[in-house]
Amino acid sequence: MSTHEPPADRDGRPAPTGADSPTRSAVVSAPGARVVPDAGEAVDRGPDDADGPEGLDGAAGGADRTASDEEPGEGGRSRSRELLLLTGVCLFVLLLVNAFVARPFSVPSESMENTLRPGDRLIVNKLSYAFGGHPRRGDVVVFDGTGSFLRKPLEPAGLGPSLRSFGREIGLVPAGDTVYVKRVVGIGGDRVTSAGPGHPITVNGVPVDESGHLFPGDEPSNVAFDVVVPPGKLWVMGDHRSASRDSRDHLGEPGGGFVPESKVIGRAAWVVYPVGHWADLDRPDAYAAAEGTGGHGEQG
Repeated sequence: MSTHEPPADRDGRPAPTGADSPTRSAVVSAPGARVVPDAGEAVDRGPDDADGPEGLDGAAGGADRTASDEEPGEGGRSRSRELLLLTGVCLFVLLLVNAFVARPFSVPSESMENTLRPGDRLIVNKLSYAFGGHPRRGDVVVFDGTGSFLRKPLEPAGLGPSLRSFGREIGLVPAGDTVYVKRVVGIGGDRVTSAGPGHPITVNGVPVDESGHLFPGDEPSNVAFDVVVPPGKLWVMGDHRSASRDSRDHLGEPGGGFVPESKVIGRAAWVVYPVGHWADLDRPDAYAAAEGTGGHGEQG
């Protein structure tokens, strides 16, 4: 659309006449105005005075209308492309964050009460143990229990299972029933023992006061055990000991109840939903007493 003023005097007065008077075309340039050399005066021609379909006025007007009609369509398509590009970039960044930085999980059971309650939404920090880091005593970790808490299923070969496995890794496919959340009690090289009801858990002979995170009324363990955690493995237990199936329940299985560090997805760092349960899942001080007790369990 033309940005010029319409070819008219602004105050509505008659246009000046005479050879010495400035013409309206000299004051306001408008599309469609023609200069007649032998008349000595500019004449503003209206649509009725055009030279016809092939005249200059008609051609100019047609060109203006064509450009004006095309601009909205081009602008709309351009905005659509920009929106699609922005959406694609956002999804790509989200996938990268989900795969390598942080990932949400939902708590399915009461095995970690009251630290975690059924329905709580967690953010798992996947960088906690990156670059040579290791889980530490007291950390709440999310891990894949396949091969330790669960027998590894025989998955059929093919593209489908591979894509599903990849989807689980980057968070596009739900983790399913193979993922657990527990607290690390012993790390590689630790000797973890319990004398049964009425006795605390000991790590390398040091009693651990777990009263700050155990479910009210629960014993540290209702069963006695004495294990040495192999290198690269973890001994994990739920905070609601009477409602948790953890390392104690898998002692007689091929994995011995130990969880490979390689199966740890990350450290449960924050509860983000519901709002009333917002919390930072900091490592409790209870396990600090076992620090520096020797062995190769001190992995940092």
